[in-house]
Amino acid sequence: MSLKDDISDEVNAIFSGSWQVETTTKVPTPEGLRLDANHAKKLESATVLYADLDGSTNMVDNYKWWFAADVYKAYLRCASRIIRSEGGTITAYDGDRVMAVFVGEFKNTTAVRTALKINFAVEEILRSAIKDKYPDTDFILKHVIGVDTSALHAARIGVRGDNDIVWIGRAANYAAKLCTLSGAPLWITKAVHNNMNDKVKIALDGTHMWEKRFWPAMNNMEIYRSTYIWRFD
Repeated sequence: MSLKDDISDEVNAIFSGSWQVETTTKVPTPEGLRLDANHAKKLESATVLYADLDGSTNMVDNYKWWFAADVYKAYLRCASRIIRSEGGTITAYDGDRVMAVFVGEFKNTTAVRTALKINFAVEEILRSAIKDKYPDTDFILKHVIGVDTSALHAARIGVRGDNDIVWIGRAANYAAKLCTLSGAPLWITKAVHNNMNDKVKIALDGTHMWEKRFWPAMNNMEIYRSTYIWRFD
């Protein structure tokens, strides 16, 4: 058979087959999903965090490649270490950003605390490290984190030897889209804000850490932004 015939048969099999869906409380792994079948796993409720460098295009256009590589690697290392320390599961790296999924009773609080800790790492660790190594640079590291919560479906895509998991659900899309917003490094949806603990909502001095905004591109839905940090040793 020709390549065209092979691809046509595979596509027709996908569209003609029904989906087998298994409900789970754990973040699915590639090994737990079948590649050559319409097989998915559903998380009834999960929280997605996207951490993304802001202005990376300008950085690669105007700085040496090894400077950009230092920044990429350091930011993603910090974000990933903090995600894992908070019990999140890293599900994808995409260029200069990382995606993580949180499950469990306190998933929203944990994901938001993770975002606040990453913001602390940017302000107190990464920026000073960049300045120490490159004292003459005018570069200031900026980032954006988006967090949303919803049901999620996971399916395995690609071909044998080269495949990954695709995440279908509002939280995956909205968390990524929140990373395109400007004006603050941290953005969360109303669903997250309404279901997180006061410890990540109210500062020690009683100030509300999150400022309500409306998202014009998404029918003026209610979202929240913050510049706060969560210190850690």
